[in-house]
Amino acid sequence: MTKRILTFVLNYFPGYLSGGVARTILNTTAWLGDDFKFLIVTRDRDLGSDAPYTDVALDAWNPMGPADVRYLAPSELSMGRLARFINATDHDLIHFNSFLDPVFTIRVMLLMKLGRIRRVPVLMSPRGEFGAGSLALKYPKKKAYIEAVRLLRFYDGVTWHASSPYEAEEMAAVMKLPLDAIKVALDLPVRHAAGANGVAPGAAGPLRVVYLSRVSREKNLDGALRILHHVKSPVSFDIVGPQEDGRYWQECEALVRTLPPHVQAAYRGPVAPDQVFDTLARHDLLLLPSLGENYGHVIAESIAVGTRVLVSTLTPWRDLQRDGLGWDLDLADLPRFAHVIDTLAAESPAERHAARERARAAATARLLDPKALEDNRSLFATL
Repeated sequence: MTKRILTFVLNYFPGYLSGGVARTILNTTAWLGDDFKFLIVTRDRDLGSDAPYTDVALDAWNPMGPADVRYLAPSELSMGRLARFINATDHDLIHFNSFLDPVFTIRVMLLMKLGRIRRVPVLMSPRGEFGAGSLALKYPKKKAYIEAVRLLRFYDGVTWHASSPYEAEEMAAVMKLPLDAIKVALDLPVRHAAGANGVAPGAAGPLRVVYLSRVSREKNLDGALRILHHVKSPVSFDIVGPQEDGRYWQECEALVRTLPPHVQAAYRGPVAPDQVFDTLARHDLLLLPSLGENYGHVIAESIAVGTRVLVSTLTPWRDLQRDGLGWDLDLADLPRFAHVIDTLAAESPAERHAARERARAAATARLLDPKALEDNRSLFATL
């Protein structure tokens, strides 16, 4: 009998403004949908929106690939209505995709602790929330909650999942868990990512650099702009992604205005998921010096089309230069980031094209990792 996984996530497709967690779940269902039945529960609107989706059924399960998705309105998120919904939904396992979500994690866990919903195995995937960059945002509030739930043993019996060995170490340190109590299974890429078509940018013009992510402090767009202040070569810099924090964007705009004349930056807004590959392929480099990634789907998508990446050491993507995929550098040395950009700007069109082809070939080995697929399958099967 196929196991039924009740998966809670704050935002999901057709919305796309929330970043990589939704993409992680979509990819997981695409790869494992023949082994498990995924029932995805999410809000009825995109991140930051007050308007519900108009192209989904709000009172029924919506098929999406091999999974079914249920979109809940704000009125359906009370303790009582959540309990009735969960009890009416046949499931063998509950999968949380946030440690800190007040509704789809904390409220559901509380219902289980109070005996108002049936006890089943629980899988907790914090999705990078224990990283230093993420924890630093609203740290006093997060620290107080972490200390309280540890004291109350609120998460006793939960199976902890990390998306990389680095995230496992962060989780163990913050939650005071033994490292061997955390299961590691790397996030899965877009199923067709390794076969994505890479289109070499035109030969003329400055180096084309793109930042493609949420415009938020933890993604460190301001760091990218500070890096560009050190660059000596002509660069075209596109900022692509939704704005989460108006005040933070004002800080970034101020940095844009002080860029040297040979660095031309422009904000392009967000792009739909089906436009990501083409957007990345039109650029020579993805610049994403983020303060932490538990996976970093845009990094995988970039190398899949042959666009090299320049990232911080705070992601699972390491030893990129060895494989010709890019560079992972320490954020304490911003001039080193700038040196990489200047080096790329000096490459000939033929050199850039050759590097793109090498990156695409090397990406295949990284993205089609059979161990990652088996680890994810085992993660659900053993529970």
